[in-house]
Amino acid sequence: MAFIPMEILIVVLVIERAISNKEKALMMEKLNMVIGAFFSELGTALIREISNFDPNIESISETLKVSSNWEEKNFADSVKIIKNYSYSLPITADNDDSIKLLRNLKSLLVDKRNFMLRLLENPILLEHDSFTNMLWATFHLTEELENRESLSSLPNSDYEHLSLDIERVYSYLINEWLQYMEHMLNNYPYLFSLALRTNPFDPKAQVEIKN
Repeated sequence: MAFIPMEILIVVLVIERAISNKEKALMMEKLNMVIGAFFSELGTALIREISNFDPNIESISETLKVSSNWEEKNFADSVKIIKNYSYSLPITADNDDSIKLLRNLKSLLVDKRNFMLRLLENPILLEHDSFTNMLWATFHLTEELENRESLSSLPNSDYEHLSLDIERVYSYLINEWLQYMEHMLNNYPYLFSLALRTNPFDPKAQVEIKN
């Protein structure tokens, strides 16, 4: 390199940097496609099931009613609020709604088990630790529920264990969902439009477009 003229060396380094940035951008685009597939296939339905059971959902629902007018600051503020949110899902043997939640989650997750396995095999996920952690937590919950023949006659300690597993998944889901919504707003307005009309945190959201 000592014999390469400085001007040529600078040009080579600039080109290498440009190629590296382009490859990184393409990788991130593929990653967001994978994340989009997850929310379309499973994530949004999973959030809806759990949030419907969340007794404190009203305290954060306004924070999660994303709109087309949102800017970077709105998303950042929502992330801060969510980080301080107390996730508490009171799952007990004498609560019919909690047993219904467990059964619904088991049915949904077991049905999508192969889909999650295919996502976990995707090497692109190595570029996104938080999403990978969420996927592992979701897969763990699937195994916990799948390995219990009955969900209506468990010890209280077991219900507490399942509550913690669901709360872990729930917290990951909300954070990833917010990041994905911001990505769609900035890059894919048509996908963002559909996501707004299927927002699991907005009870008034309707997929049909009305005048």
